[in-house]
Amino acid sequence: MNRRPTLLAALALTATAALTLSACGSDDDSAAKDSDKITGADTGGEKSASPTASAPASADRPKIELPADLKLTFEDAETGDPAKDEVLADSAERMRAVDAAITGTDPKGEAIAYYNTGKALEAALNWVAQFKKAGATLTGEARYYDREVTLKSETSAVLTFCADESKGFGKDKKTNEVHKTPVTKNSYVLYNTRLDKNAEGVWQTSQIVSTRGATQCRP
Repeated sequence: MNRRPTLLAALALTATAALTLSACGSDDDSAAKDSDKITGADTGGEKSASPTASAPASADRPKIELPADLKLTFEDAETGDPAKDEVLADSAERMRAVDAAITGTDPKGEAIAYYNTGKALEAALNWVAQFKKAGATLTGEARYYDREVTLKSETSAVLTFCADESKGFGKDKKTNEVHKTPVTKNSYVLYNTRLDKNAEGVWQTSQIVSTRGATQCRP
């Protein structure tokens, strides 16, 4: 039996989540209430054989490019605090890295491995693998806003932010058919992430929790 159409349909229903990580772990309202709870967040799910990705050998940051039909917008990029601004910048690159792997502009997933670690890396690789299996990619727009950083230490931070994924969709790679989905409250997502600064000075996302339909993110 050919399961590809079924997979495409499933991905179309969750394509908005794909524009962020996209997707991760558990929709736990309590995570949004207490940023410290991200420490124990489980971004895993049903485990499967993960594709491999290797970070660049040097400390040079990978160049991330996205296709012309996919646009990501990140608001609140500058806080006046250099450390917080670094967290915001590396988190944005992580989002772009996942989408670059899905859309094929970074087929080796180098940027994913560069900006993710731990459970977040495992979740990202498994999500990319689902799109590859379904023969699907991404198109449209996503907007990230209300991004707030809390520095826990010199090498640990919590970042919460909202995502408007109402204009993001899955697309069949072979036919270019766009699987559009209606805009609902679930098109708006609250993300609660933990980032850890590695020896090279890169803020890597290590854990992530999403709350789809969160009231504070809806227009």
